[in-house]
Amino acid sequence: MSKPFAGVRILDFTRYLAGPYGSYQLALLGADVIKIESQEGDETRISPADRTWAERKMAPSFLSMNGNKRSITLDLRRPEAIEIVKRLVGNADVVWENFRGGVMDRLGLGYEALSAINPRLIYCGVSGFGRTGPENTTAAFDGKLQAMSGIMSITGEPAAGPTRAGFALCDTIGGITAALAVASALYQRTHTGRGQLVDVAMLDAALAFIAGPVSEYTVAGVEQRQIGNGSVSRKPTASRFRCGGGFIVLAVLTEKQFASLMKSLGRADALTDSRFKDWPARTANEPALRQIIEEALAVDDPRTWEARLTAADVPCGSIWKIHEIVQHPQLEHRDVLQTIDSRYGPMRLVGAGFRLEHGGPGIDREPPTLGEHTDEILGEAGYSAEEIARLRRGAVV
Repeated sequence: MSKPFAGVRILDFTRYLAGPYGSYQLALLGADVIKIESQEGDETRISPADRTWAERKMAPSFLSMNGNKRSITLDLRRPEAIEIVKRLVGNADVVWENFRGGVMDRLGLGYEALSAINPRLIYCGVSGFGRTGPENTTAAFDGKLQAMSGIMSITGEPAAGPTRAGFALCDTIGGITAALAVASALYQRTHTGRGQLVDVAMLDAALAFIAGPVSEYTVAGVEQRQIGNGSVSRKPTASRFRCGGGFIVLAVLTEKQFASLMKSLGRADALTDSRFKDWPARTANEPALRQIIEEALAVDDPRTWEARLTAADVPCGSIWKIHEIVQHPQLEHRDVLQTIDSRYGPMRLVGAGFRLEHGGPGIDREPPTLGEHTDEILGEAGYSAEEIARLRRGAVV
């Protein structure tokens, strides 16, 4: 069975993370994503995390979100390149870009210009702040958005100050939001026959992501504070605890779970201790309760406690590093990690976070080298071999 977006063609002008990550979601689901790059390539191709891969212009950060795509290089400063784009637009379903506001319009490739060529075109612009408002031309990056959205203000330990997430959180949220927006516009087009402008602001997406804390303030006037490794439930037994050789996270939220925890720790006596008789008392005496729990946990390692507590229906989880979780036997039964054949040998990459019974997502084509499909794409657009050679001699492609 074909994938959900088979037959959908996307012209992807995006760079860095938010844009490419979003278009990757539809590429996994069958869309023909044509990655339009400068002759230097997407900046993530040379991410410095690994020199060998960066020298190949195939850095892991690029590989992680460009499978199933085709690459064409164009010098968009050249009129001939703009004409190529306009020819490609005639048979495209989506244009996806994440330039700063006004760049595509100045190139003659804005929504109005391209929708005049193809009225069914869906034009997705991803930016930090969207196309309207006083910040609409302000450049954005993940750290700025984590800071501005309020995410950093509620993350980390109070003593350490506002804390940034350990990955590009707002870029990723923006990408997923854009993928949902484009999918929605494509579905709506099946009813209306018309394309439309899709305006994705990463700040908006970040606020939607933390709707709970935002609503606490807008509805009840309560500003969430930093809670470190605690839970939004504010329960003292829903937090990170030290144990032998590491840490474990508990999510003990009910009376039944609390009783099971204390019995599993060999501290059933705490159940009759007036300091811990109910949740208000436990919260008031959190330091003493933590001491009891951590003293008991100290006798064994995190994995041992995880198995023991899970068997007793105590919600918990040990801390896994990335090199550990990718070897977890659970993932052998899922499709989120896929091993593909590549020009560099077998390569294990991350796919989609869900499965479909029929026509589900998957990586069928390795990420492209820079400009790998230029001739192929130009040929599909009607350019002859002689015309392509001329464009190459003129450094247009």
